[in-house]
Amino acid sequence: MARIRIASAIVILFVMVQTGFLLFMYARHSSFMPQSKEKPSQVHILILSSWRSGSSFVGQLFSQHPSVFYLMEPAWHVWVTMYQSSARVLHMAVRDLVRSVFLCDMSVFDAYMPWKRNLSDLFQWAVSRALCSVPACDSFQRTDITSEMACKTLCGRYPFSKVEEACKTYSHVVIKEVRFFDLKVLYPLLTDPSLNLKIIHLVRDPRAVVKSREQSVKALARDNGIVLSTNGTKVEDSKYKVMQEICRSHVQIYETATFKPPNFLKDRYLMIRFEDLVRDPLSEISEMYKFADLRLTPTLKSWIYNITHGQGPGKKKEAFKITSRDAINVSQAWRNVLSFQKIKKIQEVCKGAINMLGYQLVDSEKEQRDLSLDLVLPRQQNQFSWLSFNPKN
Repeated sequence: MARIRIASAIVILFVMVQTGFLLFMYARHSSFMPQSKEKPSQVHILILSSWRSGSSFVGQLFSQHPSVFYLMEPAWHVWVTMYQSSARVLHMAVRDLVRSVFLCDMSVFDAYMPWKRNLSDLFQWAVSRALCSVPACDSFQRTDITSEMACKTLCGRYPFSKVEEACKTYSHVVIKEVRFFDLKVLYPLLTDPSLNLKIIHLVRDPRAVVKSREQSVKALARDNGIVLSTNGTKVEDSKYKVMQEICRSHVQIYETATFKPPNFLKDRYLMIRFEDLVRDPLSEISEMYKFADLRLTPTLKSWIYNITHGQGPGKKKEAFKITSRDAINVSQAWRNVLSFQKIKKIQEVCKGAINMLGYQLVDSEKEQRDLSLDLVLPRQQNQFSWLSFNPKN
């Protein structure tokens, strides 16, 4: 506990210095004057989402690509170290860590885990193919499709320094994060001349998200407390207060990016719905890859087909794992599992997000259970006013 408090003090001081620098950079580069500097050689992709929205799956679509260095939720270390703070207070610390990772400067982790020695000290390191293949680990080649279990067995004791070494050898650095609730927090990164940042915003029907969250109640309790600013107290989201904040954040991010966005966001934001992805994987993935300046390889095509055409909806113990499942059935499972009373409450707190992101509300249990009724509407620019998003408490 004492070590955590000391680390928190160091992090706060670090954040204050970095924040001043990033605010200066934002003020300097947020004008609409053309920039003369060339783009950095690496492409930086931030997969921006929320818990239980299919983001781990999307992360793997990038992680398994031989040109991508991928990390899953590196800001987990920030939240674990400073768990008594709120999500919005931690925004700047999370942003600074993400920036350093994009630049392959892994010394940023010193403030959160000064004891680090091996690859296995990094959160969810084994889901990163780049940390399971050369030069990070000699057991696999870059073109291999790696599994978390095999990687843990063979690569965990390689030194932590391999993270930075490997990162510098890739053309693309991709990070998946669920700990940003405001797109404007990322403006300093989008205007930073040392970054070539693009954002993929992954959303999912909030009703399906709740169904998935119910499989992971204990695992999410600490994060819930940070979202609701409970000063370190764990929370089970039985009243959907966390879901209300998640839905609010998706509305804010989408609205900021699509309704009169700043010029520096042009061609640097892509919204993807999980339901569209599982219905037509190759088309949606091809769109994401094109956005990210990547090409889909034959090996990846085969792996993507297998991973989305498994049998059954997936087991509770697999809630945080990427396994072969019937992806379409997974995306619609909430319609048979959740009670209509729960659905009504979720629709109350997330009505604005459901409407804006292109999902259909249900007015009865009959509509909910009728799987012939498609609740995923064609994508379009839905007209929406921020003032109309006022969910009941």
